[in-house]
Amino acid sequence: MPDRGTHGVDLVVPVKGLARAKTRLADVAVDPVERAALALAFALDTLSAATLAAGVRQVLVVTSDPAVVEEVAALGVESTPDPGAGLNPAVQAGADVLRRRDPTATIGVLHADLPALRPTELSSAITAARGRRAFCADRPGTGTTLLLTTPGGALNPRLGVGSAQAHEATGAVPLTGAWPSLRSDVDTGEDLAHATTLGLGRHSAVLVTSTR
Repeated sequence: MPDRGTHGVDLVVPVKGLARAKTRLADVAVDPVERAALALAFALDTLSAATLAAGVRQVLVVTSDPAVVEEVAALGVESTPDPGAGLNPAVQAGADVLRRRDPTATIGVLHADLPALRPTELSSAITAARGRRAFCADRPGTGTTLLLTTPGGALNPRLGVGSAQAHEATGAVPLTGAWPSLRSDVDTGEDLAHATTLGLGRHSAVLVTSTR
């Protein structure tokens, strides 16, 4: 395990209810139960990588899905309830929990659908931020997979369609490293095929093999 010390980034990872997850993966998994299992596997692999990344102090999942709560607890990851008002309010709720614990912390939000995430790439992106409010865009360059605050600063999430441009417009610095696994979030079958070429985490790899 990395040495976390008293510093490092505190990450919020929102995970929505599995019954509503990954509808755009219907070309890969027709059965909603299979899609829910994939969404959970993606989240568990994302969390497993994040908890191993140097520069990450703690991870907090925001979810109200009992199955997610149970599975992330088995990984040793804490969760807090989703207020149910959408993605950005969920992220902000998690950030508020972390900010109350440490008013000077650097807080970030990491998407939960990064099944190929490598801890070293997440660590490199955090280092590249150099304490600035910064974000990492997804592979197409329009979405956001990681958003970081300044120490003690506001997260001000603008996740959703066009979030990369929205975050840059609010003053966040784009992080330009390659980091393919950090940029490869999975929403579609094509996304999953690409992530598979990078090497999926163990939870996702088992399910993807079984659906072929």
